[in-house]
Amino acid sequence: MLRVASASSAAASWAALAPLLAGQPRVRLSRDGGKSYPQKHERDLTEGLPTSPAAVRIFGKDGTCRAIFLDFDSSVAGVDWVEADVRAVQSWLHRCGARWIEDFSPNGGRHVYIPLQERVTFSAARDLVEALGTKYRSLDKTPHQNLHHGCVRTPGSRHKRGGHQELAMSLNLAYDVAKRPNTPHIWQAMTADLAEEIAAVKALRLEQPFKQPAAAADTLAAAAPGRMSRAMEQLARTGLYDANRYSTDSEARQAVLVAAAAAGLTLTDVQRRLLQGNWPGLASFYARYRAGHRSKSLQRDWAKALRHIQKSRGEKRLDINARKSPTSELSTQAGGIQGISVSSDADAEHRFIRTWRNALQLREQRYRDSREGLGRRMVLRALGEAAHMSASRFVEFGSRSIAVATGMDHTTVQLHLKAIRSENDGLAALVEEGRGTKADLYMLTIPDDIKAAAEDMSWRKGKIHALRPVFRELGIPAALVYETLEHSPAALRSVDLVRATGLSRTAVTEALEILAAWNLVSRSKSLEWAIVATTSLKELAEQFGVLEAVARQLRKYAQDRIIWREWLSKRAHTVAELLSPTDDYPWHTYEGPPDDWTLSHMAFAQVS
Repeated sequence: MLRVASASSAAASWAALAPLLAGQPRVRLSRDGGKSYPQKHERDLTEGLPTSPAAVRIFGKDGTCRAIFLDFDSSVAGVDWVEADVRAVQSWLHRCGARWIEDFSPNGGRHVYIPLQERVTFSAARDLVEALGTKYRSLDKTPHQNLHHGCVRTPGSRHKRGGHQELAMSLNLAYDVAKRPNTPHIWQAMTADLAEEIAAVKALRLEQPFKQPAAAADTLAAAAPGRMSRAMEQLARTGLYDANRYSTDSEARQAVLVAAAAAGLTLTDVQRRLLQGNWPGLASFYARYRAGHRSKSLQRDWAKALRHIQKSRGEKRLDINARKSPTSELSTQAGGIQGISVSSDADAEHRFIRTWRNALQLREQRYRDSREGLGRRMVLRALGEAAHMSASRFVEFGSRSIAVATGMDHTTVQLHLKAIRSENDGLAALVEEGRGTKADLYMLTIPDDIKAAAEDMSWRKGKIHALRPVFRELGIPAALVYETLEHSPAALRSVDLVRATGLSRTAVTEALEILAAWNLVSRSKSLEWAIVATTSLKELAEQFGVLEAVARQLRKYAQDRIIWREWLSKRAHTVAELLSPTDDYPWHTYEGPPDDWTLSHMAFAQVS
């Protein structure tokens, strides 16, 4: 039976251990009760225990970590499975001669921390954790797969279900382990024992396909003077790269330096980014050198990059201090990133999604302004917004997630999704049905009959929105009219709005009257309409009480998720196939298994 840590003991554990385990003295706070730890809520790490759930950063600005964080999640397979995995890891650590710190969560999850005397690189730490993840089902590998956002709650931190992370050992022993961490010899023993598993996870990356569209190279290389392509920027920040393109860290770091030099950056610019922590991924590639040798190694690699550019451009000389725009395409500029937490080619995916938005604009005309048609349009827009957020045409968001984004009931969303995937020439196709806590996987598609027209159209500027909260009160036609005016570079007449939105003249007129009544749009003397930028959509939503309705919807779905996960946890060892309405889960109450969702914050995103 789990004990409950007192506030005083939790504060003592945090003050003693958090600074010694964190990769850098930064901590992220959760303002939503432990659901997420966004970068905007990051602050300096202090010995004082935060009043909300808090997670320390795993990796430092140099792309290395001082401890391995093993997070065993009880929601994956239940508490019993976590206990079995932790015991197996403890036996393995004991065989390797390692020392560790252990704590547990109020919900049965466990954390194992392995302090290290010498910091290890992001790549090495990720390889080891992923290798362990192939052996232990409940181990969450994601914290070590993200250099920029990887973070974990340490002993003493508050938990989203109440209580704190409580040590499974005395604080004195845990502090001694943190102060006398494992030597490099022990780290070598751990990696040697997992050599086969590490080789397997590396081979898996090589087997993963990496597709580079023909037009991607030109777009990625076309960076402004002093700016690198997005792919190279991501590589420098995250340290993740396509293993089929670059076989070693050395090749990947050289590609970044060539891209930086081609963009007109100087060696000083690169050094400044490394020291300020803007490029921790690139810094991690130099972590294997001693501190006094890293600068010399960087200078040697920079000289190689300049020689490569000089040779590729046919120039006789390239001044190190000169700022020049790239005049020819470099193969490294087109390089993408392939990793578990980063899309293989985010630029190409975003271009496809924007072309898909053109197809949506063409296809929306068939739905017109019927109640069913408006709902269908909002669901498709929610899929498009989710695709932009994940930088992938593949969307794995459940009906409850889309329900929050569109203001509908999840059962209504399920009907719309069923109709969308049944269309032979539709804009989304079902790739894989959901199972357990996984939602259905959809892929955005562009019908062949409008593909050419969609590709010829100019991309629409701005974000794609599902239904922003205020328009739950003002209506979907008002949302479509407002969005059209918002994206238009000039004021529009009513007849232009009818043509652009696909709504009837009556619907457009009523929508304009509603928007004008709340000072969201105004009409000029020339009978043209434009938005009033000073009126805040968010403030209006608060005035209408819409945000409270969204919060109630989120709470209801959160409760559904808890019930569903508990049901799964109890049957994790006996249920092989999930699930059918003949099982004993109360389907009639919840109308389907609650899905995971990550779109809920869209309801509270900036909308003014």
